[in-house]
Amino acid sequence: MTSTKLLLFPSIVISSMASAQTTSVTVSGRITNKDKAALPYAGIILKKEKDSTFITGTITNENGRFSMTGIKPDHYLIEASVTGYNTKLQPIFVGSLSEFLEIPGIELGPKKDTETKIEEVTITASKKSEIGNQLDRKIYSVADNISQSGGSVLQSMQNLPGITIQDGKVQLRGNDKVTVLIDGRQTAMTGFGSQTGLDNIPSSSIDKIEIINNPSSKYDANGNAGIINIIMKKNKKNGWNGKAGFTAGLGSLWVRKENLPTIRPQYTMTPKINPSLSLNYRKDKVNIFLQADNLYTQTLNKNEFVTRTYDDGTVINSQLKRNRNTNFFTTKAGIDWNIDDQNTLTISGMYGSEKIIDRGDQPFFNGDFSQRLRLWQFLEDELKTTVMGTASYQHKFKEAGHLLNIGFNYTFHREDEKYFYDNYLPATTGTDAFKLLSDEQVYDFNIDYIKPLKYGRIETGIKLRNRSIPTNMQFFPGSSSVLDASAGGKADYKEFIPAVYGNYVFENEKWEAELGLRLEYVKIQYDVNPNHPTYKSDGYNYTQPFPNFRLGYKLNDRHKFSVFYNRRVDRPNEVDIRIFPKYDDAGIIKVGNPALRPQFTNSVELGYKYNWGSGYLYSALYHRFANGTITRISSIVPNSTLIYAIFQNTGKSYNTGMEAIWNQKISDVYSFNINGNLYRNQINAFSVLNLYPEPNTFSADKQSAISGNLKMNNIFHFSKGLDLQFTAVYLAPDVIPQGRIQSRFSIDVGVKKAIQKGKGEVFLNASDLLNTMVIKKKIQGVGFAYTSNDYYETQVVRLGYSYKF
Repeated sequence: MTSTKLLLFPSIVISSMASAQTTSVTVSGRITNKDKAALPYAGIILKKEKDSTFITGTITNENGRFSMTGIKPDHYLIEASVTGYNTKLQPIFVGSLSEFLEIPGIELGPKKDTETKIEEVTITASKKSEIGNQLDRKIYSVADNISQSGGSVLQSMQNLPGITIQDGKVQLRGNDKVTVLIDGRQTAMTGFGSQTGLDNIPSSSIDKIEIINNPSSKYDANGNAGIINIIMKKNKKNGWNGKAGFTAGLGSLWVRKENLPTIRPQYTMTPKINPSLSLNYRKDKVNIFLQADNLYTQTLNKNEFVTRTYDDGTVINSQLKRNRNTNFFTTKAGIDWNIDDQNTLTISGMYGSEKIIDRGDQPFFNGDFSQRLRLWQFLEDELKTTVMGTASYQHKFKEAGHLLNIGFNYTFHREDEKYFYDNYLPATTGTDAFKLLSDEQVYDFNIDYIKPLKYGRIETGIKLRNRSIPTNMQFFPGSSSVLDASAGGKADYKEFIPAVYGNYVFENEKWEAELGLRLEYVKIQYDVNPNHPTYKSDGYNYTQPFPNFRLGYKLNDRHKFSVFYNRRVDRPNEVDIRIFPKYDDAGIIKVGNPALRPQFTNSVELGYKYNWGSGYLYSALYHRFANGTITRISSIVPNSTLIYAIFQNTGKSYNTGMEAIWNQKISDVYSFNINGNLYRNQINAFSVLNLYPEPNTFSADKQSAISGNLKMNNIFHFSKGLDLQFTAVYLAPDVIPQGRIQSRFSIDVGVKKAIQKGKGEVFLNASDLLNTMVIKKKIQGVGFAYTSNDYYETQVVRLGYSYKF
């Protein structure tokens, strides 16, 4: 295969999510006398160092301890005073790397004259920022993404800076090796070490989305592109409160490209219905919460027109049309019990049910469309059920932010899938039928310890995971089936991962540093039927260190430079090694590879951030280089026209690029956010041996491409609670396995209005307003090539209402 060179065209995207310039910090300490005895009821006043402006105040408790929340990073003076002692004024620096700052103990000396004036201390609350930039992450509020309200989590993500969506997968900086968490944990709903189901989880159940490009050692080591953490809604107001909402929408408003002859109609005017409810009750030491959401959609999930050209000159035209019905119900409930001021126990459960029915058609015609060679129709009926139980205990030491967390998590995930494929040939008709049952069970246990310091914090902990996935596939071949009769059977995936980590964060007025190390032991065993004609039981184990490092230098309050390094791994997912073949379409068979091994990646990044009063600019240069790159290889088996797509380790690959985010507030009415990303992906030349269904060698030359995207988000805040968002996204041509994908462009728009004295809200939005998002691909394989245009559903109009009570 020859190298592919692509050009990046200018692109624009408008995103409503803006990142705040600071984080909110809790400052704590202890006041004593010269004999180290606690001084209760001492007055504490916090002032700005530069002009002595009063910020907040409090008093010490019986142990002489105090705590002040909502403090923004800056230089301050802390004033401590108590009757009979000299007042002391001490400078402190509050940084942005830690949520908690424990200042050194303050000692007060006795007054010679004990007559003292007691001054009143006024305590004021500081509003904590909802969204912001922290050391290792960007945080975005889902509620601010007006143009994608009422859709799925995947749709909400596509407008976020640094994120692109390709083939239903999230990419960070052009790389789809992303780990998705829910509330900081891996779950079967989004995949353990992978990403699944994001297009079905309703965004109405989500509070915030965190993007972590350079994860620290406290996170699992998988996901070289980074981590996306989905934070679900949970209210903690006193008494009864909650929120109810309802969204309705329509997609596929008209036919973008007519069907080929003799097949069933494609979906049009597809309904979208999303009711949601959150309830919370808090009184005294108990907080009870419930969140329930249901997302029902009909979708033209795929409408791909393909031209295949084989080396012998044969040309075949086809269309793959998929009408999808999805109903995803998810609910989360739990209780927080504040046993006392130092100890809290939380018990929660989550239940998710995802029902998917796909009905599809794929006709095949000759080169001039004069003859239908074949018609392939299918029904896929899937029910996925997830049950998760979590228990977590937190002990707060006397110092604010000094914590011990212990957690246990159990996940059960069942896949119950049935597939029926009808193959209509000129002379015969046959039906291939499959039934797959997979019961996944995961046990997670973790202990985490956090200790705030004068200049940062230390974090350490251990984690243990035990995971098993027994799978049973029953295969009932029909007449003229192209699959081998042994396509079914049983397999058992087992995973055992203990890990230990340590992380140190340091910050003073000029320097920021983070140094961490995670040590993981991994044991994977995949047992297959001993009579399988191709694959045998396989597995691997390793003990590997995964370091991370960050060093930042603050030239002044406006200029900051940073350098990052981390090492991460992408372990094959169970579906990547699953031995059971599955139709991707009538001419492409996907099958796993038990011999697949982990991909290890090293990443470096140089960053610069410039702040000013009304905005900031962040720019970064990054480079990733991977060994054992995991990619899917498509090839033709001799004496067959079927394409077999099999994952392989293909050697070394590189991802190098630059990213910039410009956030600017123009006025109280208008602000914008521009995100640009330019990168180069390269996969070195390789040669691999595909074993299934019979041995064949595939070789490829070096592949490379220059690509990127540019997004701009405009947000307008008008009077009387009226907000408007306009988003435009351009994705440049990019390299994909064995080919390239052409440029794509879309525009989204949304408007929302606060009503009922701020308790109610109504919104109207439209995604892909101009209906321009079409996926165009060119693939070059051994013995074949094909081009495709996918006119799948991208344009959706939604109307929604929500009410807080």
